[in-house]
Amino acid sequence: MAKELIILAYSGGLDTSCILKWLIQKNYDVVCYMANVGQDEDFEKAKLKAKAIGAKDVIVEDLRNEFVTNYMFPAIQMGLVYESRYYLGTSLARPCISVGIVNAAKKLGATYISHGATGKGNDQVRFELSVYSLWPEGKIIAPWRLPEFFNRFQGRMDLLEFAKKEHIPVSATPKAPWSTDENIMHISYESGVLEDPGAVPPNGIFKMTRDIQNTDEYPSTIDITFEKGLPVSVQIPSGKPKALTLTDPLTLVETLNKIGGQHGIGRIDIVENRFLGLKSRGLYETPAGTILHLAHLDLEVYALDKEVLRLKRYLQDKMSDFAYNGFWFSPEAFYTRKCLEMSQETVTGTVTVKVFKGNVTILARNSTTSLYNKDLVSMDVAGGFSPEDSTGFININALRLKEFSRFTGTTKF
Repeated sequence: MAKELIILAYSGGLDTSCILKWLIQKNYDVVCYMANVGQDEDFEKAKLKAKAIGAKDVIVEDLRNEFVTNYMFPAIQMGLVYESRYYLGTSLARPCISVGIVNAAKKLGATYISHGATGKGNDQVRFELSVYSLWPEGKIIAPWRLPEFFNRFQGRMDLLEFAKKEHIPVSATPKAPWSTDENIMHISYESGVLEDPGAVPPNGIFKMTRDIQNTDEYPSTIDITFEKGLPVSVQIPSGKPKALTLTDPLTLVETLNKIGGQHGIGRIDIVENRFLGLKSRGLYETPAGTILHLAHLDLEVYALDKEVLRLKRYLQDKMSDFAYNGFWFSPEAFYTRKCLEMSQETVTGTVTVKVFKGNVTILARNSTTSLYNKDLVSMDVAGGFSPEDSTGFININALRLKEFSRFTGTTKF
């Protein structure tokens, strides 16, 4: 009888390597799937390791352009920031990876998809909701939620013992006392020594950004151009007659990551609310994403109608929740995204920013689609504005305040 085929989201680490062997022992054929979304990974080494453990095949797919173009840039366009601080680097990568692994499962005729996400985290939800949205008839095996697995493997020591017994190669380098997730947009750090919100992060933990005391002693000035809210080019003065202009999405992000990292841009240390209701402490560094978000915000306020901007703020908070909680492919997310995209019709222009010592400072902005009217706002030109009209405007708005004061009395204040 032919074995059922499983596509395993594989990282090459201890957890998924042990899961790979465990699934093989459960009499499944296993194809490992690795998505390159910009993480620092030796994919060839991981591929050889999976084959040695017994994987039927290993798929390594480069999704960096896909991730930047279809997830990171739209998130900037929509202004997605979870709980006002987190730019959703991990959350956005999960639907991107899910598309790749589902396509592989369909192509190979797999019965199941499996992953190594734990039973307390967000990633299990993000992966599985995305998979079920893209592949309704698909089935998922989540070992860390199966009593047969988690009763056998209580933690890292049990996995190490299993790896030794099954001759699974384990890195000789001691594991960092925290967990990381990395892609081209960001790196996150959580768990381990970071689980105490009152503990100061260890020195040297950050990889993408420098400590402020080690940043460059000179600022960098950057022109960032958006079309309908999407980043389309970055221009950097190069000391030559012609500035360096970048339009390739991947190169644009890589360059801003380098510049932002040199200036210590994009570090945060937060406690956030997971979808399951747990609170968790996380450290994030998102240099390019931070620069692009702040530049986009400035252009958006410059270009949008006041009330559209306020309504958009409500919708972007809802969409941030959808992305964080794993509902990227949900009907409510599709609807909200369309509304947010419509709001960006006039958000076209260039923002000049200065990055220096952990700060992103807006220097100037230009747009041919902005609602800004220099003549109307000028203190030196009437521009069709009648100052007398302000008297009636103030009087009408003061009516409510007068009545409130008359009713409550001034002692309330």
